[in-house]
Amino acid sequence: MAETATHPEIDGSITMGEVLERFPGAKRALFARYHIGGCKSCSYDNSETLAAVCARNEDLPVAEVVEHILTAHESDQGILIEPIELREALTQTPPPRLLDLRTREEHEAVALPGSEMFSNDLLQYIFGTEAKDRLIVLYDHTGDRTLDAAAYLIGHGFKNTRALRGGLDAYAAEADTDLPRYKLEFED
Repeated sequence: MAETATHPEIDGSITMGEVLERFPGAKRALFARYHIGGCKSCSYDNSETLAAVCARNEDLPVAEVVEHILTAHESDQGILIEPIELREALTQTPPPRLLDLRTREEHEAVALPGSEMFSNDLLQYIFGTEAKDRLIVLYDHTGDRTLDAAAYLIGHGFKNTRALRGGLDAYAAEADTDLPRYKLEFED
């Protein structure tokens, strides 16, 4: 029988959809260590339990996988910057480089002052010219997609890269209430 682990938010009975909702970096963490979830041969369904995924992936010990997810999540928390911290950082010289991961339409509707639309061309420019120690902050609408992008930049030597916790929506609610908030049609 597979080993089980318990934590208030995660154990073997939790579905993969719940794992990804509670621990946004879990997909990256599972692929990096166990090659789970990155391609068709190792994919999983969101309704599948963590224990079932472990069982069909070389009968991985659930407790070990849970510990890895929790450790990765704790590490991800160190990448986040709070909206109030960002507001304070924006008063520094030089200010942080702000990279907007949202669509062009969202960026044109409302954006943090001085932010740039993220693109492959901009990424190559940053790789070639940006100081490795400059604060770089990535943001999207709700903070759902920024951790992976921040981890990518950190992995390329930009150790002072952060992801805005809660995205532009949290920034508008907590740090700058004059900034317009919006809701996308496909959001809950």
